[in-house]
Amino acid sequence: QLQASGGGLVQAGGSLRLSCAASGPTFSTYTMGWFRQAPGKEREFVAAIGFSTRYADSVKGRFTISRDNARRTVYLQMNSLKPEDTAVYFCAAGHWEFLAVGNVYSWGQGTQVTVSS
Repeated sequence: QLQASGGGLVQAGGSLRLSCAASGPTFSTYTMGWFRQAPGKEREFVAAIGFSTRYADSVKGRFTISRDNARRTVYLQMNSLKPEDTAVYFCAAGHWEFLAVGNVYSWGQGTQVTVSS
């Protein structure tokens, strides 16, 4: 199971850090990632971390994904937030290095991020 936290309301240019705690002893074997879904839009990839890290073009240079295998937690540090980053953010786990919506093994519940202009 995945439990996400850390969402909230922030002004444009601000920062937030999302956390996602996982249960189970095999956390370190999974590729972990973050996706987001804005109202009326499809869920989209944000970032993933397995053997390497990967980011959506829209967040490169602003967001940083990291993981602590001892704590079974993955983080998403979000800086220089923009109103278009407003969405529900979901953490996810998968077996494949190239994590995508279609191959996610387990989804966490979403956490709302709202960026005001």
